[in-house]
Amino acid sequence: MMTNQTPDRAQRPRRFGFLRVPLFRLLAINLAAGVALAALVVGGLLALNPGGLRHLIFADASPGTALGLLLFGFIVTFGSAAMGTAIMALGRAAEDGKRRGPPAPVTQPAMARARRLR
Repeated sequence: MMTNQTPDRAQRPRRFGFLRVPLFRLLAINLAAGVALAALVVGGLLALNPGGLRHLIFADASPGTALGLLLFGFIVTFGSAAMGTAIMALGRAAEDGKRRGPPAPVTQPAMARARRLR
């Protein structure tokens, strides 16, 4: 009789265990969206060639460096904007009308008794 050759779940190495945490998963998804948008913008800039940018980049001795720096700048910009927007949208009320989070403060005047100053 052969023993089970499959390791237990507890013994398996978990490669992407941090993606099980909802906040990290939210940030990773939005970072991926920012990277995709950055690649689309760089591709659009190369296709439209504003001010001869494409010719300037590809006429250089190392166009990969220029493209890498341009892409990195757009990835940082759009990735952080997408992740920041996702974080700030966490506290918004749900579309179905159910409220999440702490209750909003009531803005009604309250009557209070006070003593006169002499």
